[in-house]
Amino acid sequence: MALTWTHKDRGEIRVHENLEELSIDLVDYIAEISEASIKEHGAFCIVLSGGSLISFMGKLIEPPYDKIVDWAKWYVFWADERVVAKSHDESNYKLAKDNLLSKVNVFPRHICSINDTVSAEEAATEYEFAIRQMVRTRTVAASDNSDSPRFDLILLGMGSDGHVASLFPNHPALEMKDDWVTFLTDSPKPPPERITFTLPVINSAANVVVVATGESKANAIHLAIDDLPLPETSLSLPARLIHPSNGNLIWFMDKPAGSKLERFKFSE
Repeated sequence: MALTWTHKDRGEIRVHENLEELSIDLVDYIAEISEASIKEHGAFCIVLSGGSLISFMGKLIEPPYDKIVDWAKWYVFWADERVVAKSHDESNYKLAKDNLLSKVNVFPRHICSINDTVSAEEAATEYEFAIRQMVRTRTVAASDNSDSPRFDLILLGMGSDGHVASLFPNHPALEMKDDWVTFLTDSPKPPPERITFTLPVINSAANVVVVATGESKANAIHLAIDDLPLPETSLSLPARLIHPSNGNLIWFMDKPAGSKLERFKFSE
């Protein structure tokens, strides 16, 4: 049974006994938000990330989810992408396609991925243009209180350095305010060329999930969630800057990742 509580500023925290429990809870949550979004406005606009996150979504292709999720109403985006060929093993698109999207009935035209034949800068510009067109046609909702899209659900992993999407500590991309999508040619993690959603887009979502597992994430989780005397901007810890302006923030983690949280230590 997960240990769950709500922090006054940092959203809902769910610390799971193990990865199996985390995966079941995450998939239940995705299916719930999918159903609610489709009932509300006829579509579910979900934003994926790479890494282990996709493996935790694997139960979506199993009963009962494979039959109860309305895949035809899904529109799929990526919070960040490596600027490599879609057939490359480093591609977040390939990871999601091979392990999830090719196994369910999401319409190919509903999958919004980057152009992998152009530069990082051009890929970011084209991706933002495509999303702006989908907001204009109301496929993707517009935020009520910012010039940003309002995705139904953004799923993020988190690195041991506290990075989310391809927003890395102290990187200029963290300070982008007007662009929806920006690009990097100097990512501290390979490959160096990437595109990423900016913080205003992430923080305009209706629901944001951050998934972190393993002891190597424990310190970053502690710094991202607990009440600490951090610098006002917290540019050194991108995960601390995830704060939906008019939406929900939920942290899914296992016990090793949550082991340094003050509330978790107290409960133990």
